[in-house]
Amino acid sequence: MDHLFEFVGNHWWLVGIWGAFLAAFLWDNSRRSGQSVSPSEATLLINRDDAVVLDIRDKKDFSAGHLANAVNIPYANLASRMGELDKYKEHPIILVCKTGQTVKVAGKMLSEKGFNAVRLTGGMMEWNSQNLPVIRG
Repeated sequence: MDHLFEFVGNHWWLVGIWGAFLAAFLWDNSRRSGQSVSPSEATLLINRDDAVVLDIRDKKDFSAGHLANAVNIPYANLASRMGELDKYKEHPIILVCKTGQTVKVAGKMLSEKGFNAVRLTGGMMEWNSQNLPVIRG
């Protein structure tokens, strides 16, 4: 550990450059995966802007409870089924998963294909914790 402190002290400018690159990488990665929206913001997007809800959970989790009118394309199949979403290119797409983590990668995939994708913060766990309506089946 002493060597680490000695290195940082002797090469502070290298550590500073490394830190700047790391910050830029993290900022760029979060920007590419789309912005996050809360459940209330998602509801506004659905009602005001005809946003489409894309649920990327597997069929079993989707059947246990999902947002009304949600489209279900499991994350494992998203790349091969991306063409099914072309008809929604003019609408915002709200990405939903279980906890809000998997949608980061899916958001990046959709953004690179020209979709206006946003991520539901907290996923279905947050939606359910706020006692918002779900469709079962």
